[in-house]
Amino acid sequence: MVLKSYAKINLTLSVNKRLKSGLHSIQSVFCLINLHDKIFLKKNKNKHFDQVSFTGPFSKEINKSNNSVKKVLKVMRKNKIIHDYYSVKVNKKIPVFGGLGGGTSNAATLLKHFTKKSLNKKILSKITKEVGTDLGLFFHNQGYQKNLRSIINLKKRHNFHLLLIFPHIRSSTKSVYAKVKNYSKLKKPFNKSLTLRKNFIELLINSKNDLQSIVEKKHKILRKLLLNIKQLKGCHFSRMTGSGSTCYGLFVNKNSSLVALKKLRKKYPKFWFSIAKTI
Repeated sequence: MVLKSYAKINLTLSVNKRLKSGLHSIQSVFCLINLHDKIFLKKNKNKHFDQVSFTGPFSKEINKSNNSVKKVLKVMRKNKIIHDYYSVKVNKKIPVFGGLGGGTSNAATLLKHFTKKSLNKKILSKITKEVGTDLGLFFHNQGYQKNLRSIINLKKRHNFHLLLIFPHIRSSTKSVYAKVKNYSKLKKPFNKSLTLRKNFIELLINSKNDLQSIVEKKHKILRKLLLNIKQLKGCHFSRMTGSGSTCYGLFVNKNSSLVALKKLRKKYPKFWFSIAKTI
């Protein structure tokens, strides 16, 4: 069996406060995109252990002994969601340490497959603690993360094309959040007018990613890259996703995003590029 494990983009990201647990409460407008890893899943008939392996362009960055796939299999078995053992091969096409949630997506994809999206909230909470706080995002194609526990589906899905650029900079989520000093005020839930695409884009343009300035300060090239993306024809805005270092430009027109890709690929030949679409 082959499963598609989709990447996510943070269209906005506000850090509101540091919790007693050491985690940070955040709010984020996010979407899943058609960039995906492939998970090859097979039951191990005569073996009482899981076999997990990784291939693909970003497989070398994975910790082979401690990763999200092994964690989710272990916690699912502990909570009696699964009883058998499996051979899991993941073809990694999503950049690792790029803010695209590839590892968590792998775990969420397996979880959704075995539970058929029907999951007790208590068990989901246990799995989230083991795998990552952004696990719940991958149960929604487009949504609004009100806080770490609450995610709201967007009533209207908007179609966008995104130019993705990964500058091969490893950005540690833990170290980036550790440097957050200023916090944003809690925002109100969306209103009905955001079902119109132009209003939704305007909200995104007037928002930001609170983590971006922290990563830009450490890696000056990102600020220049984001400016270069923003200046391209048809680009509504440019931003870094999550804790980085993947940067993106949001386009409505696919041809404009392809033209932009060609221009920037010449300027940054060593970076990874891709065109993705919201799903």
